[in-house]
Amino acid sequence: MAGDTLTAEGPGRCAGYTHKVPGIVDITPDRHTRGARFRITSGPLDAAVTAAAVETARCGAVTVFVGLVRDHNAGRRVIWLEYECYEPLAIKSFERIASEAEEHWPDVRLAIAHRVGSLGIGEASIAIAAASPHRAEAFAACRYAIERVKQIAPIWKREHFEGGDVWVEGATADPDNEDARRQAVARAQP
Repeated sequence: MAGDTLTAEGPGRCAGYTHKVPGIVDITPDRHTRGARFRITSGPLDAAVTAAAVETARCGAVTVFVGLVRDHNAGRRVIWLEYECYEPLAIKSFERIASEAEEHWPDVRLAIAHRVGSLGIGEASIAIAAASPHRAEAFAACRYAIERVKQIAPIWKREHFEGGDVWVEGATADPDNEDARRQAVARAQP
């Protein structure tokens, strides 16, 4: 974790230059990470910060998906969740998802932020922003991104409920599995 490098991109097509932000462990919205498109953080997520990482003058639409901790699952009352991840590979997964999305929607630019640690009911666990010249592509890419995060990102969720806890199955698809990619594309279409 310490010494890991995250990619942060600046303005451009809905993209542009890339620079590295070395040595960041806890990535929270501050002057050091503003504009970072792919983030893992133990701090609260801010959807506006995620959206700002993809907004440019060329983009006519920005869609944002925020996943929240809900108070129930599988017929049980959820008390809180705990997320763990392998951060370097999670960031690479986010980058891969953005690259895949650009294959389908070339003018789209994605940002993905995921929270780790203990989260209470109603707190945001993930924020995804998709920017595009047109809204249909932004909506589709945003939906594609959450489907692929669930399929391939090395992020694990432990659900604490009344009477116990359980690890909820995380990423199960091989990132190169074309059937999984096709399923994500199909779910992304209206």
